[in-house]
Amino acid sequence: MPLDVASAILQRRAIKVFDPDHRMTDAELDTLLGLARRMPTAFNIQNWRFVAVTDPELRTKIRAVAWDQAQVTDSSVLLVLCADIKAWEKSTTRYWENASTEVQQFMTGAIDQYYRGREQVQRDEGMRSCGMAAAAIMLQAESMGYGTCPMDGFDFDAVGKLINLPTDYEIVMFVAVGKCAKAPHPTGGILPTNEIIFRNTF
Repeated sequence: MPLDVASAILQRRAIKVFDPDHRMTDAELDTLLGLARRMPTAFNIQNWRFVAVTDPELRTKIRAVAWDQAQVTDSSVLLVLCADIKAWEKSTTRYWENASTEVQQFMTGAIDQYYRGREQVQRDEGMRSCGMAAAAIMLQAESMGYGTCPMDGFDFDAVGKLINLPTDYEIVMFVAVGKCAKAPHPTGGILPTNEIIFRNTF
């Protein structure tokens, strides 16, 4: 039975040792990424892109530029989350194709006004979008009986070349997904609530 959200959050850990023989089915991967695609993005521009790396040879090459971390090759699938930095100017009416003409016109104008000439905002929104998608992937994978490991310990430029990253895209992170083969270490220290949660102001 799938886990409820709270249980998935509490149970999720960064898995370092995966079963290299386990294979995720295409249907499972489709479910996982299909749900990640339902996460919010500013103005609904859906500026995340997911590269599901399953080719063993390619994964070996990626591992060589990722500090030789075994999760890269031993997980069932290595997801490379990328941000399409210029999604805001690519056929923007399609982001609101199910809305009325009035709403379409308003939103496409708002998209242009918000993003044009604001390169830092374009990048920041891509990072935010991929972060929310990564959270969805990790929690849904947990619910499906899979472990995950979010990763940023790799040579971003080298990985970009290996996956033929388009010019307007930036790699945000990896999420390795697979069957846990070794229980993770105990949970690290959790900061006290009064250090991280505030009411109204700091």
